[in-house]
Formats: sequence, structure tokens, C-alpha cells
Amino acid sequence: MKRAKLYVDFNEMLDDNLCLLSKEDKKLDSEGNIVQLFEGLEIDVYMDDCDESGMPDPLIASGKVEMNTSTDWSSHVKWCVRIDEKGIQRSSQQ
Repeated sequence: MKRAKLYVDFNEMLDDNLCLLSKEDKKLDSEGNIVQLFEGLEIDVYMDDCDESGMPDPLIASGKVEMNTSTDWSSHVKWCVRIDEKGIQRSSQQ
């Protein structure tokens, strides 16, 4: 089964490998499908970006969904994504 590809903002990192994902239990994927979020769901995430010459080169990563347990500025967000050991890469690096 193909993994869902969900948009995130990599500027909203809670840790080196933990990014905010969604306030809600459902999120639209890159193809407009509704994805039901739950603990342990394996997903791909991306954020629009450009390379040094201004050409589109999205940032991408893979990981697992987990509940946000933070009690700081991010506590209003329910779900996060724990990025795997490959980290965040440019699409052109794949």
C-alpha cells in the first residue's frame, strides 16, 4: 500500500526529528484524499522549497505519526510526525 504524502511546515520542529503535523484527526494528502491519523501510522511528509537557483525542490521526509505530548507553545496541535533516521532531504537527493 502506498504511503500517504502530507504537507508539513519544517519550521515547526519540536525536536531534531519531531515536526508538528495536525490539530485534527484527519488531514488531506497531496492527492486530496482524507487520511485518518493515528499513532504509528507511517507517512511521507513534504514542504515546498526551492534550490539555490530558485527552482522548485521540495523538502521531504518519512516517519510515523505520534500524539503531541508537549505542554508548551505547540500544545494546541494534536499530532506530530517522528522523522526516521534518513532525516529531511531535498527531493532532488532521492
